[in-house]
Amino acid sequence: MIKVSVILPVYGVAEYIVKCTESLLAQTLQEMEFLFVDDRGPDNSIELLKQIIKGHPREKQFRILTPEHNLGAGMARNFAIPEAKGEYIAFVDSDDWIEPDMFERLYNRAKEQGNTDLCMCQASKDYLDGTPSEILSNPEVTEGAFTPDKRAFFLTHYVSYFWTFIYKREMIEKYAIRYPEDRSADDSFFLACALMTAKSISRVDAPFYHYLIRPGSVCTTKDSVKYKKRLIVFSKLMDYAKQQGVYPEYQQEIDFLYIKKGYLSTLVNYVVNALEPKKEVFEEVYQKFLQEVPAYKQNVYLKKKKVLRLLVVICHLCPQVATQLLRYYARKNSIVG
Repeated sequence: MIKVSVILPVYGVAEYIVKCTESLLAQTLQEMEFLFVDDRGPDNSIELLKQIIKGHPREKQFRILTPEHNLGAGMARNFAIPEAKGEYIAFVDSDDWIEPDMFERLYNRAKEQGNTDLCMCQASKDYLDGTPSEILSNPEVTEGAFTPDKRAFFLTHYVSYFWTFIYKREMIEKYAIRYPEDRSADDSFFLACALMTAKSISRVDAPFYHYLIRPGSVCTTKDSVKYKKRLIVFSKLMDYAKQQGVYPEYQQEIDFLYIKKGYLSTLVNYVVNALEPKKEVFEEVYQKFLQEVPAYKQNVYLKKKKVLRLLVVICHLCPQVATQLLRYYARKNSIVG
């Protein structure tokens, strides 16, 4: 029986794929499979992968899937999900690496807590320029049933560290959880869908995953119209919540998530990428915000956040001032694109 299937899109990571693959080969959990999706990159990443695994005792656990054309990371993961045979599915970016006991510890903990739908850990944010690593922590919730209180807390303290989780494959299929085709915020979308539908959760409080910040990665590539894709993705997230019947019970929490990620984070993304941010774009994003969350001023979580509430007002009424504030926030939090 395959306990965990790990899915990895591969595109332009020749400098990093050796370390990533070696960390997979070193996993202490034996009953695994590794699905690499060749996303038609410009270098020899796949050839390097084949060289590393050739003749290794775990070679047969590695499969290379080849779509007809470039898909982008999210759709590449979607391409592999139907091929996965594991009890749980996990995602690793092929320029990152993981600790040897990551999947054994997560899988065992999930089983100990009653086959939970999700099991999460922490991550280390690593830099190539020598900047000290940072610990990336998921919101703290007690293990077991994902009660309404726990779900509400997680949704309102949401962070998109989707690679720190293992997901029960049965849950992913039952609730048709997939990455959106729009190449923006697809990780936020997938994890949020999982958090809306999971019935149970467990955790191991250790930084097993190493998230590498490197020049030229998706998160550091400029795209001044990327905000449009984010708007589409977060509209799809609202639609998903309603389709699954989750929205009525968690409207306040999901609306608050949209306020932070669909509205404010979209504007952060825009001002970081645009050389000369335009007032019309601020208005465009605001109008979409009104469409999705018309009663945002009554949101109980926003009312408790004075600074956040003020920022929403400034973004709408004073785009020039908002641009400076959002750029300062981006620099402070190392948001580069």
